[in-house]
Amino acid sequence: MKPIIYDYTLERLRDWMKENGEPAFRADQLFDWLYAKRVERFEDMTNLPKGLREKLDDQFRFAALHEITRLESKDGTVKFLFGLHDNHAIETVIMRHNYGNSVCVTTQVGCRIGCTFCASTLGGLKRNLTAGEIVAQVVTAQKMLDRIGERVSSIVIMGSGEPFENYEETMTFLRIMIHEKGLNIGQRHITVSTSGIVPNIYRFADEDTQINLAISIHAPNDELRSKLMPVNRRYPFADVMEACRYYLEKTGRRITFEYALIGNVNDRPEHAQQLAEVLKGMLCHVNLIPVNHVPERKYVRTSRDDIFEFHRILVRNGINATIRREQGHDIAAACGQLRAKHMDSMAR
Repeated sequence: MKPIIYDYTLERLRDWMKENGEPAFRADQLFDWLYAKRVERFEDMTNLPKGLREKLDDQFRFAALHEITRLESKDGTVKFLFGLHDNHAIETVIMRHNYGNSVCVTTQVGCRIGCTFCASTLGGLKRNLTAGEIVAQVVTAQKMLDRIGERVSSIVIMGSGEPFENYEETMTFLRIMIHEKGLNIGQRHITVSTSGIVPNIYRFADEDTQINLAISIHAPNDELRSKLMPVNRRYPFADVMEACRYYLEKTGRRITFEYALIGNVNDRPEHAQQLAEVLKGMLCHVNLIPVNHVPERKYVRTSRDDIFEFHRILVRNGINATIRREQGHDIAAACGQLRAKHMDSMAR
């Protein structure tokens, strides 16, 4: 198939223009049409020569996604189920906050990490997304917000999949998002989350960006983490923490540790105390996430009292921690839930 126009950074578009006998500034005009004006057809790019528009139309495609389902929550959360050219489906979520609109994007179709409490891993990994398929999620969200005069103010790469196993495409996506001629999202308003792919934590530390890093840990020790996250057998907890220390030393930027609380599994006071001891002295923040019930899994939510007790133990030990506010509960907004329902209906 023809490549998606959103796959190309501005620098790559300038190279393409030169290779096709066009001045480099045409790439800047094209970029403006894509991300500032957000048009959907080359023929509408009226300041580009007709011949160039025809050439672009012949060599690239716009249609990266088509909307299958859109669900809107009472709290303003919007969840999209998008279809891809090969009949796979992915999810994207717009979350409304008092500080602006955040978009949660997906980087893979499915996931192979295998976290035992997550719907994203059901069915395994199908394929990586291209940078353009990730970009298109944000552009589509922004087009929806355009209708009400609002904009995407932040991005979290926390949807289905492991972004650090699709590293090159994820970084290309990020470069397009932060470019001043693109959507111009502030780097400190973007967070990428990984389950702990150690080599690429080091690599990301060396990228010299201001983009935030979040690490999913979900347990304070190797034994429990391996039960919940099979990836821990490949990248043990101690190696993950060592990579995090390198990141902190190299960047001076705080790390967020994501910890999904699962009833009577990893939410006991002794787990909180052990986690506090592991993280003591690190520039970090712990985001406590009451686990969403997934019908295919047997885990239950931690009780409200136990959530607050876990939080109190961390804070008492000097660990900065918050409890994530739940959004979109009434529309199955947790990663993979809507896609899992869609896969089930397609299989019938």
